[in-house]
Amino acid sequence: MKFSILIANYNNGKYFADCYQSIISQTYQNWEAIIVDDASTDDSWNVMHSIVGNDDRFKFYQNDENSGVGVTKAKLIELANAEICWYCDPDDALSPDALQDAVYIFNNDKNVVLTYSNFYDCNENLQPLNISEASKPAPSQDLYFFNCPIHIVHFVAFRKDIYETTQKIDTSKKISEDQDLYLKVYEKGKVTFINKPNYFYRKHSGGISQNENKQKSYNYWGEVIFNAMKRRGLKEVNGKKIPETYQNPQEIFDLLDYQNK
Repeated sequence: MKFSILIANYNNGKYFADCYQSIISQTYQNWEAIIVDDASTDDSWNVMHSIVGNDDRFKFYQNDENSGVGVTKAKLIELANAEICWYCDPDDALSPDALQDAVYIFNNDKNVVLTYSNFYDCNENLQPLNISEASKPAPSQDLYFFNCPIHIVHFVAFRKDIYETTQKIDTSKKISEDQDLYLKVYEKGKVTFINKPNYFYRKHSGGISQNENKQKSYNYWGEVIFNAMKRRGLKEVNGKKIPETYQNPQEIFDLLDYQNK
C-alpha cells in the first residue's frame, strides 16, 4: 500500500527542513511526496529544492499565480498516485511511526475510510508544549457528527478511491477546506482514531489558522457544517429547525450548542 504525502506550500519554506526530515525518517517507506507551491513570495521554491536535492521521491510543481489553498489541494490530489492520501503542512512534522500506524489500520480493515491521530502542540521551534486534548475518538457515520467540538484535526489520512466518490475539495474555499473535506469523506464509512501523538503542530505567527484569519475561519466553518447538514438531508438538529439558506455562522453553531455542553 502506497502513501501520497501532499504538501501545499505558501511562504513556509523556512520551516520545511523539519517536515522533510520527519518524512524521510519514517519507518514505513512506501510513499511519495508531492509539493505544489502556490506562487510563494519568499524563497520557498529554492529552499525546498535545496533541502530535497535529487531525492526523486519528491515531486515539485508550482502554480502560475497565487490560487488559494482549495485550488492547490485539489491539484495535489489529482497528482497523487497512491491508495492513501494525507495533506501535510510544510511547517509541521511527523513521528517516525506515523505512516506505519495509519497503513496498518487501512490494511486490516477495508471499511476504514479515514484515520487521524493525536498530536503535540509545539512552539515555533517545533518543541512540544503539550499533547493536545482536542483529538478524540469520533463515532462513525453519525448523521449528527459535524466535528464540532473538533475531534478530527491532524494527520488525517484517507483512501483516494473514497475521496473520488465525494463532492471533493471545494476549490472556492481558502480556509476550512480541510474540515469540509474531512466531513465529506467521513460520510462514506468508518473512521479510526490513532491514540498516539503522531503529529507535531507548529504554532507561529504566519500560520493561516493562527492569525487574523480566525474570524474568517469561523465563518467558513459555519458554512461547511451547514453544507454537511444539507448534504445529509437533515431538517432539524436537536429539535431545532435548520435554516433553508446559510446566513451567518452563529445561527449554525447555536444548533450545536447542546454538543458543546
